[in-house]
Amino acid sequence: MTFALVTGLGPASASASRTNAPSASQQVAPVTGTASDTTASTASASAKEQAPPRGRAAATASPLYRTGTLPTMRCQAGQIRAGSAASYRVFVTKLIRCLNLAWKTQFRKTNLGFSHPKLRFSTTKVNTPCGRWPSSAGGLYCSSNRTIYIAVTREVLKNAQPANHAQFIAHEYGHHVQRLAGIMDYYGRSIWRASSSTKLAFSRRLELQADCLASAFLRQAADDLPVEQAQWEAMVSWVSANGHKNWPKNDHGKGRSQAYWMERGFNAGSPSGCNTWTAPTGRVA
Repeated sequence: MTFALVTGLGPASASASRTNAPSASQQVAPVTGTASDTTASTASASAKEQAPPRGRAAATASPLYRTGTLPTMRCQAGQIRAGSAASYRVFVTKLIRCLNLAWKTQFRKTNLGFSHPKLRFSTTKVNTPCGRWPSSAGGLYCSSNRTIYIAVTREVLKNAQPANHAQFIAHEYGHHVQRLAGIMDYYGRSIWRASSSTKLAFSRRLELQADCLASAFLRQAADDLPVEQAQWEAMVSWVSANGHKNWPKNDHGKGRSQAYWMERGFNAGSPSGCNTWTAPTGRVA
């Protein structure tokens, strides 16, 4: 069985995160589609909510690592028809709503505040407040406006496998989780004025953690999507052999590293398996 995967997994459909703060003059270019009311809404803060941790502890000792398994989800996202932009938009929108519910439930186990990301569809790779859309990416998360950008292109629409797209979208959502937990802030401060090699090392830890968080969610929604064992094994095998090919600078990790963290997240079904920040260098190569 062959899969053309979409998360750091296939040409023109990989994922990326951007953390650049926008200048006052930068504007978001028009995109096709609008954020749904559900994904654009922000959870009201309670008196018990605390600001996310700052510094290295935000990444190495996040409260999320102690929250147990994510809730079992029935996303009812439906099927994707090959070549159908409409079915893809519906699938992505419903999956984002499902991710909202899952991660809102998880954040309730901590004192950290939670808010939904915005969702934007685009038929072209537009500029964002975080800068240019990476040429090899089919989607990205911009931390400055907390928005997930999803490309709706012919290349993306060739793949009608829901599980492949779910992993990709959940990876982008994983960056939003990192933003809310203070991990993204630690990453941004750490790479400021750092050497090129240090920046790449931090980027790999960030991206591989998003792979792991995505897979933890996928495990908890596997019965509903569905994700069969043979399909999952084929996805991991493909990533191990090909996952690095869109990233010549090795800012997302080698294929075997991506596969390792995907399996850790899927086996755990929990953020507890996703602490890339204390992992040995060889595991985030």
